[in-house]
Amino acid sequence: MTDTGQLRMIRFGLFEVDLRARELRKNGIKIRLQEQPFQVLAILLQHAGDIVTREELRRELWPADTFVDFEHSLNAAVKRLRDALGDSAENPLFIETLARRGYRFNAQVDGRTAPPSAHSPTAPSRVLRRFNVFGLSFLAVGILVAALIWAKNFRGRVARGDETITSIAVLPLENLSRDPDQDYFSDGMTDELIAQLSKIGMLRVISRTSVMRYKGTHKGLREIATELNVDGALEGTVMRSGNQVRIVVQLIDTHRDQHLWAESYERDLGDVLKLQADVAQAVAKQVRIQLTPAQDARLRSAASVDPGAYDDYLKGRVYERGMTVASIKLAEGYFVGAVRKDPHFALAYVGLADCYLALGTQRRLPPGDADRRGSEAIQTALHLDKGLGEAHRTLGYLQWQYAWDWEAAERELRYALALNPNSIDAHEALLWYLGWSGRWDETWAELEKMRQLDPNSPFLSLNEAGIYYHRRDYKSLVQSGQKTVSENPSGWLSHYFLAVGYQGSRKLEEAVTEYKRAIELSQSDSDAVSGLACAYAMMGRRREALTILQQLELQSKGAYTSPYMIAVIYSDLGEKNKAFEFLEKAYQERSPDLAYFLKADLRIDSLRSDPRFIDLLRRMNFPSS
Repeated sequence: MTDTGQLRMIRFGLFEVDLRARELRKNGIKIRLQEQPFQVLAILLQHAGDIVTREELRRELWPADTFVDFEHSLNAAVKRLRDALGDSAENPLFIETLARRGYRFNAQVDGRTAPPSAHSPTAPSRVLRRFNVFGLSFLAVGILVAALIWAKNFRGRVARGDETITSIAVLPLENLSRDPDQDYFSDGMTDELIAQLSKIGMLRVISRTSVMRYKGTHKGLREIATELNVDGALEGTVMRSGNQVRIVVQLIDTHRDQHLWAESYERDLGDVLKLQADVAQAVAKQVRIQLTPAQDARLRSAASVDPGAYDDYLKGRVYERGMTVASIKLAEGYFVGAVRKDPHFALAYVGLADCYLALGTQRRLPPGDADRRGSEAIQTALHLDKGLGEAHRTLGYLQWQYAWDWEAAERELRYALALNPNSIDAHEALLWYLGWSGRWDETWAELEKMRQLDPNSPFLSLNEAGIYYHRRDYKSLVQSGQKTVSENPSGWLSHYFLAVGYQGSRKLEEAVTEYKRAIELSQSDSDAVSGLACAYAMMGRRREALTILQQLELQSKGAYTSPYMIAVIYSDLGEKNKAFEFLEKAYQERSPDLAYFLKADLRIDSLRSDPRFIDLLRRMNFPSS
């Protein structure tokens, strides 16, 4: 028997019990265990090796004046405790049942003493005495109800034979360093684990946008699983020390609240890609999903990476998600640093290409420069790793927006999803391509797939607004735009789409208000600026429209300004010849604005019947809707 009178930490096997914090951990990972099963464990540990009778447990946990179905509640508590420990009544590793007598904890235990204090009880019974009779009554009833619900659900799952986990959420890894400056690393490791698991086609993997909202949450796992509609969760911790990284992860069946597997990995940071692939393979094995030969080969092919390059890559992705010009340029600097430190790191080249294309989309790089730099980076990435789904997604975007090779664009986007079926970025790119193409049934189906992968995303309504934009359904665009603004009030695109909806609905005063807000938030994006000028022109406020036009033309002499955005203002001012002059400039420089806007933009409606416009469409060889 082990005297736990002044013990704080008790260890047995892979487990550790913290009596002060009242936590059970396996391999350093906290295991969720309700209060009553924890109390049973604490009492058994206090008397490890000795029999603890059922009557003794009743006296400790249920005072004589407490009304409860003792037999059922104790059985339920022991069952939950065994589930948490991965133990069984038939072949016990830890808790032995002695028929009609009680239980005995058989494993070897050791512990570390801690000085007793008013805040740290020295024995489980002292903790129990803090509860009053009514608290224990409610607790017991809660355990009883939970046990009945669990039993019902468990029997149903066995009867249906659907025990295999088919959907999973990777919850944000806890940063054990407690240094906020290292959050980028733990968050980045979470992202990369999601990316690795996303390659498993038979597993639905929730995207980072939806899971990161649970960082630091106090919500229970069951509640999180219900909100995300998943039947499995992967959670854990990450600790970095110099160039060493240690990850401890555990897999949980969220329907049964059962721990299926836990493992710790400690590697050199240069082997972190292999570590992530190993975790993905282990999870696939535990949930009984058979990897295809291609998926298995993909996970096994993970290469080494320079630690400094990987560090720069994670920081680059953090800044890239900011989507402001300033943050994208910071991201570009980190990706440049990453490829300099490790010229064979394919993912860093993808990050670099994404930065160039984002700067091109925001009209901060001329199309030729964005296309050339982006293409060079992405071709290097594919030369290093032709099976990199992220690279094929970016290549698809290049083929669509810059090369104007519509068939190649769709082929690359679909191949990216074949390589990474759960990639929310690839789904989003395909969604926008299909909406632009006018293939509405496929577009809505793609949006529904995104809802399944990213149920909590604030950007789903923004994607919906983009679909209505291409459909020229301005009434629906206003409704979707209003929802988008309420969900993401600081996003300039939210206000931009709402402004277009108002403009198409001829609610021009409201359009002006939203365009001004979009200009403010985007730091004068030329699309929002030209939209405001066109709204003024439609209202008959010609002087204000001309003022904006003159400012854009003056700006174009010192910095890149999209000729398309100048063309649309001339169009709404009724100066068709000048409009076509600038549309031809946009064509000659292969502006992505021309590829994206030409089919649906209401600002050029006055040009659509002109033979010059029909000829422009012919030369661009747009796909038929």
